[in-house]
Amino acid sequence: MAYFDLTLEELQEYKPPRVEPNDFDAFWQTTLAETRAFPLDARFVPADFGLTTVETFDVTFNGYAGQSIKGWLILPRARQGALPCVVEYIGYGGGRGFPTQWLVYASAGYAHFVMDTRGQGSAWLNGDTPDREADGSNPQFPGFMTRGVLDPRTYYYRRVFADAVRAIETARAHPAIDATRIAITGTSQGGGITIAMSALEPSIVACLPDVPFLCHYRRATQLIDTAPYSEIVNFCKTHRDKANAVFHTLSYFDGMNFATRANAPALFSVGLRDDICPPSTVYAAYNHYAGPKDIRVYEFNQHDGGGAHQVLERLRFLSTLWS
Repeated sequence: MAYFDLTLEELQEYKPPRVEPNDFDAFWQTTLAETRAFPLDARFVPADFGLTTVETFDVTFNGYAGQSIKGWLILPRARQGALPCVVEYIGYGGGRGFPTQWLVYASAGYAHFVMDTRGQGSAWLNGDTPDREADGSNPQFPGFMTRGVLDPRTYYYRRVFADAVRAIETARAHPAIDATRIAITGTSQGGGITIAMSALEPSIVACLPDVPFLCHYRRATQLIDTAPYSEIVNFCKTHRDKANAVFHTLSYFDGMNFATRANAPALFSVGLRDDICPPSTVYAAYNHYAGPKDIRVYEFNQHDGGGAHQVLERLRFLSTLWS
């Protein structure tokens, strides 16, 4: 993929106007109040995967509407005192997989909580959490981007973002974790969820979104034809009279609007040839991000972003923060 978006100089200045509904904050306050009306009921069951240097726990907690959400908690076996924790959200279509696939942060001496994503986990990593919510049953283009999209109250990501807040609360509930030192991270969809959590859970101490999805939907759907944003395009192509309702709903879930409410130090990444999460959509969220921030730019990369190089950048960032 050759360059197709703005130049780097233009990206660095790109700060498009935001479309934010008047009741944005009230919507999320109500959503979280409704979610927290159910007990968290966090359960940590030891799980043996043959790993001798880490302890692993099969986690279950109550997310949106009190529905059970799965996760993994991975702790370094050799530890002293309560640990800082990295809460991680997963990319589109993936599930929590197995603890053997999530060893970096525990190997660096941190607690690591991985949240399963409801309804996903069949495209590349297996998942264990169904999307039980019956609301949002409008016809949808295959995938998750248009599930319940005609109303923000029924939209799929309302449930996911509420789950993600409860995941942070679940991590804080474990006695091995220092509740005052929680960082959040994720790649692609996980990066978009991370940006949302930077606003919805302002007590987190670090925000590390890589090549984030779920940002500046309107531009993404105008610029590229690739999935998953193409799900929105195909829905609107069929439901021609519903486009305004779709983008009104999406404005409640746009990373740009969450970014303006963030305060934690952040490390972003972007691939300048990324045709899944276009660079301008990443910079739209980054340039609106209100907290201290930095970004790693990968000039020749697509949606892989920095790959293993960015893992090292995240570890350096956390080491500086928690040294």
